[in-house]
Amino acid sequence: MKKLIIGFGSILIIFICTSFYLDKNNNVNSISDKIIRFHVIANSDTNYDQNLKLKIKDSILEYISPKLKYSKNIEESRKILKENNNKIVAIAQNVIKENGYNYSVKSTLSRENFPIKTYGNITLPQGNYEAYRVVIGEGKGQNWWCVMFPPLCFVDVTKGEIAYKQTETEMRTVLSKGEFNSINNNKVQLKFKIFEIIDKLKQGTAK
Repeated sequence: MKKLIIGFGSILIIFICTSFYLDKNNNVNSISDKIIRFHVIANSDTNYDQNLKLKIKDSILEYISPKLKYSKNIEESRKILKENNNKIVAIAQNVIKENGYNYSVKSTLSRENFPIKTYGNITLPQGNYEAYRVVIGEGKGQNWWCVMFPPLCFVDVTKGEIAYKQTETEMRTVLSKGEFNSINNNKVQLKFKIFEIIDKLKQGTAK
């Protein structure tokens, strides 16, 4: 009986690994085509440059949030960002000046390669994403990032489960069920929990 369970478990592992691999690779491109990321890159990693980055991020989001919050699709969000680009750069320059610095600011809306990133309860796979990037000075510091469309920048992920549910709701509006499942940390954790249970069965320790 134990051998039968282990055999079934091995088959299940192969099935899960295969489906997870296929889901992940099939969905990366489709996911990246449906979202716009937002990055603010600091001049350096010094404390004052990192603090300045956060002040700039806050000021930009305060301005652009009402304009993007109810955007119906990615094309509309893209248009809003282009129309407000000069104002966004001016806001960043003003914050820099108010804090006693003279860094330059440049912005781009383009596709960039990004490593795997986790935001709240979602993990975006490595891939080529469209991103609105605000670069401060030399842009050699760590960046602050979020998803601008759908508008996750305006969901405070530090608030826990309530914000997580809001994040899921927003992502479900633009992603298919398969795409959403591939980035939902809860789904990924469930798959690895199954691995753990099967491993315990092999050891005869499952309860």
